[in-house]
Amino acid sequence: MTTIAANLPAITDHRLPALVRKAGWITWTVFLAAFAILEGVNHGTGSWLALTAGLIAPDLTFFAAIGAKDPVQQGQLPRRAVPFYNTAHRTWIPLVLAVAYAFAPLQIPALFTFLLAWMLHIGIDRIAGYGLRTADGFLRA
Repeated sequence: MTTIAANLPAITDHRLPALVRKAGWITWTVFLAAFAILEGVNHGTGSWLALTAGLIAPDLTFFAAIGAKDPVQQGQLPRRAVPFYNTAHRTWIPLVLAVAYAFAPLQIPALFTFLLAWMLHIGIDRIAGYGLRTADGFLRA
């Protein structure tokens, strides 16, 4: 008795094709940029400053590597900075915080703009080919 499953090719990669993923990141990033700019126009200087801070803040995790003794190759982060970098570059964190803000009784537009800019930074990184890092500090495949 033979089984059909034995004749099927093994499926090892469950991810979407690279072109589809990149198109999704581009769409998401354009949306976030438009939304963040709209927040800046609607709420003024505080939101513009928050937009700038949100675009820069995720890469401040590189400072966690100050004083690291381990030698690094080009394109590699020191191991000490990797957990901070990966945490700051996960889209779900600012997304959950933005959704929580939307349902909370807060009136701090700059905070919401900061969260949009944080997600925008992550989207720009993904479009440019920068993703999360391995424990050794190299880009994940």
